[in-house]
Amino acid sequence: MIALKINGESRTFDHALTCVELIGALDLTGKRIAIERNGEIVPRSRLDTCVLQDGDHLEIVVAVGGG
Repeated sequence: MIALKINGESRTFDHALTCVELIGALDLTGKRIAIERNGEIVPRSRLDTCVLQDGDHLEIVVAVGGG
């Protein structure tokens, strides 16, 4: 089990996740997002290989269109 802090909220998961798996678990698949992990932006090219660790702090921003 791992504990993550996502946008200031503590969440636990049964096993380690990649960023892509987390996106799916949070029902954000297909949305335009940016992920910051422990103060550093995770490049889109690394979302599928970036394995999250217990205690990671994440900020997830969803882009919203509008005028």
